[in-house]
Amino acid sequence: MSDVSKVSKPVSRPLSPHIQVYRLPLSALIGFISLRFTGAGLAVGTLLVAAFLISAASGEEAYNYVMWIAGSAFGQIILFFWSLGLYFHMCNGIRHLVWDTGRFMEREVNMLTNYIVLAATLILTVGTWVCAYLVS
Repeated sequence: MSDVSKVSKPVSRPLSPHIQVYRLPLSALIGFISLRFTGAGLAVGTLLVAAFLISAASGEEAYNYVMWIAGSAFGQIILFFWSLGLYFHMCNGIRHLVWDTGRFMEREVNMLTNYIVLAATLILTVGTWVCAYLVS
């Protein structure tokens, strides 16, 4: 009988740790994972913007209905998170454009840019909503 036909006993090897064992760096959470989620959210939000434009072209009744939804508490929450995702995506995109030039790739500076992206996102979002409420 040949050695090929014999069933061998499985070798006991350690398994690779799962991703949940590791603590992901902030740049992975911000620059990769969150960017994908906000991109998907912006796609849905863009459909809502398209619905708004279609309602504006469809007549006063459809427009008033969409504006009523947008003015409700639920609509305001959706719009707030859509604007948050929009500014986050924009700020992160600017950071990636700078990275494409080869700048800010050092570990310490990279960590600093994570916080700059977060701070700029919050400042732009809050500033937009404060201006919107002051005008209305």
